[in-house]
Amino acid sequence: MMKQLFLSLALALSATAFAQVLEVQSVAPLQLKGTGRSVVTGISPKGDYVLLSDAQLNGLARYDLATGRISVISRARSAGLNAAIAPDGTSVAYREDTFKDGLRYTDVKVHTFATGATKQLLSGTRNVNGVSLQGNTAVTIANGKAKKTAVTGKAATSTTPVAAIADRQLVLTANGSTKVLSPLGTDRSYLWPSVSPDGRHICFYVAGTGCYISDLSGNIVARLGKLRAAKWLNATTVVGMNDTDDGHAIISSSIVAATIDGKSQTLTDASMKAVHPYPAGKMILFSTDEGDNYIINIK
Repeated sequence: MMKQLFLSLALALSATAFAQVLEVQSVAPLQLKGTGRSVVTGISPKGDYVLLSDAQLNGLARYDLATGRISVISRARSAGLNAAIAPDGTSVAYREDTFKDGLRYTDVKVHTFATGATKQLLSGTRNVNGVSLQGNTAVTIANGKAKKTAVTGKAATSTTPVAAIADRQLVLTANGSTKVLSPLGTDRSYLWPSVSPDGRHICFYVAGTGCYISDLSGNIVARLGKLRAAKWLNATTVVGMNDTDDGHAIISSSIVAATIDGKSQTLTDASMKAVHPYPAGKMILFSTDEGDNYIINIK
């Protein structure tokens, strides 16, 4: 009862504090039975399954939300780090790290759920910058260069732009070429890049400065302030977290939605310590600092 009262209060506070960007219907706990202290690292576009890893993002598994069935995808180190789900939810690309003489080498693989088949995209690569799944085609960025690989059949001749980080800089791969974009200058460190679903905008974070949205030429469209780990909900809205810490632990954190026209809306109360949102369709999944998981249902 107290938890439900708390959630209702959090919703009331978020609805009145900022301009309404999303119409929130409910915030509900997400029960993941038999998963221990697993960490959610992604949710399918249809919202029918989530990806799980351990607290260090090692290993990767699929958890079916309807049946509770758990399917192991990989047991390797770092498999849950930036795992990429295909837009249709049929496959997932992930990394597997190994270390030799103190150096990290990364394989990138893609797993197709229907067949259970796993395909290697990159092998023993020193600098993997990013990966994107587009239909039957995987686009990997490594050492600042892009590579297209067919997941099944033949690779597409044309793919949407892919944003990635190389040597702390924002790079964009479009029309077969990769270039450094870094709209705020190359003396900054860039994080969490992603291209909007319609392929027109890039969301990224600049360390010590904040979150921005630019067009594909690097022209700033919106300044979103301290919005970390933001991800696109749709072509005009991103969802991220506004967190503060004391250098050792999170003090407060809330989930915030923001649009390319500069509007923002806090969706959870900061004392809930909500972190790492994953938007999918009409849902936003997030975790708390204590390891609980919740779903924000939006209209």
